[in-house]
Amino acid sequence: MILSQQLQTLASYLVGEFDNREQALADPAWYVHLRLWHRRVPLFQEDSVTIFAEQANIVTLDKPYRQRILRLTEGQDAHTSIKAQYYMPKNPSSLIGAGCNSDLLNTLTPDQLELLPSCVLDVSYNTIAPGSYKFTATPPTNTLCSFTYGGSTIQVSLGFESTQDKFMSFDKGIDPITGKATWGAILGPFRYTKRERF
Repeated sequence: MILSQQLQTLASYLVGEFDNREQALADPAWYVHLRLWHRRVPLFQEDSVTIFAEQANIVTLDKPYRQRILRLTEGQDAHTSIKAQYYMPKNPSSLIGAGCNSDLLNTLTPDQLELLPSCVLDVSYNTIAPGSYKFTATPPTNTLCSFTYGGSTIQVSLGFESTQDKFMSFDKGIDPITGKATWGAILGPFRYTKRERF
């Protein structure tokens, strides 16, 4: 299957090493200085692009966390050009550090991933200059990413925006009882700048 130019462009925008240094320096009370890695994974290549993500506090780069998998596929209707589906590694600890050491991803297989059916985003885009786009990923109406991990129900409000050199994460954890945000982009998105291209 030939992937659309837009999907391939989004994948190239997402892949790389990012940090939010400027944001963290400007507002350290609310934004931790983070490093974020997005790396391509050789899975589902027949009809999609798959990306591994993890992040780390800049002062503990040797302890990355929040390992996840994002699979980009073509949208199914005229309103959604791209679909972003999340997966969770069944054994996240086996992938710790894969942001820096991509060799850890070469043996990853589909059966090592758990599909998170409700954790999906619809991605649209706007042309901001010839050959340059702004991608916006939002959940379908009335959906919330929800899954069970370690015996607990986890709810996450997902979303991102991406341009060639910037990535904004709107992800935040939601208390399933109160419905209030408990971590993440509570006061607005984390604003990352791409520092290295992979």
